[in-house]
Amino acid sequence: MVDREAIYEELRGARATFRRLVEDARPDDLARESSGTRWTNQQLLFHMLFGYLLMRPLLVLAGMFTRMPVSASRVFAKALDEMTGPFHWVNYLGSCLGARVFPPRRMAATLDRVTMALERRLRAETGARLHSGMHYPVRWDPFFKDFMTVADLYHYPAQHFDFHKQQLTLRQVGARSGDQDLGDRER
Repeated sequence: MVDREAIYEELRGARATFRRLVEDARPDDLARESSGTRWTNQQLLFHMLFGYLLMRPLLVLAGMFTRMPVSASRVFAKALDEMTGPFHWVNYLGSCLGARVFPPRRMAATLDRVTMALERRLRAETGARLHSGMHYPVRWDPFFKDFMTVADLYHYPAQHFDFHKQQLTLRQVGARSGDQDLGDRER
């Protein structure tokens, strides 16, 4: 049985957290380097949003591959794994560019729309579809498993979001006088 309510909570939690992070960030917070990445906080925030933006194409892809033999997605995932190097460069540069195109408030509004659309889509998913799945390129992202169901896929952006949230070096609300970083508080 898939716990849809847990997925709804993840979507709502990410929406609220992201809005708080963006609204509380000052320009110097956004320009500061993040921890453990080559991105600034603003670029990392876009990358966190991008994990949710990828859901629509990933769900479409899952729908296509669940109609094929399982071996088709296995071959596809292995081919993508072979392109890991170029993927990481595109992923990095895409978030650099995305942060220039999407100002932080637009990022928050976009995440609101995307997560609400995912909630609507999840409501319409059948149990059979949620239990169907495909193989994924495990070298592309630490949260991709070799085989993931559509239900697993709905959890993916929250895992991605929570991981990268720990890498932000934004100052906390109410702690500005002490300049305590968000990253320090949540580690």
